[in-house]
Amino acid sequence: MLTSTIQILLAIAFTLAGVLKVVRPKPALAANPHMGWMVSFTDAQVKLIGTAELIGGIGLILPMMTGLAPLLARLAAILLATLMGGAVATHIIRREPVAVPTVLALMAAVVATGR
Repeated sequence: MLTSTIQILLAIAFTLAGVLKVVRPKPALAANPHMGWMVSFTDAQVKLIGTAELIGGIGLILPMMTGLAPLLARLAAILLATLMGGAVATHIIRREPVAVPTVLALMAAVVATGR
């Protein structure tokens, strides 16, 4: 039950974050004080990160909703944990807070091992 709750929360968070990165232009996103990391990436890289988050968010929830290929939810969680590992590294290099990506990575790891 707890793993399912975490999985749903992650799916919502990553899907929304991914949509924002894919749809909004980089300058509009970079205006947010929590998105300072974007100066280290090109527009195409930000869109790629957003696409990965969007696909990962969908991958967390769609197999659970359909009952098909439940292994895909575990794979999505592993990939999102890896993506957040990169986010932690980026924030460390830029000397920015790492709490949010660390928590997201740990939550994704819980889903990956609990599914």
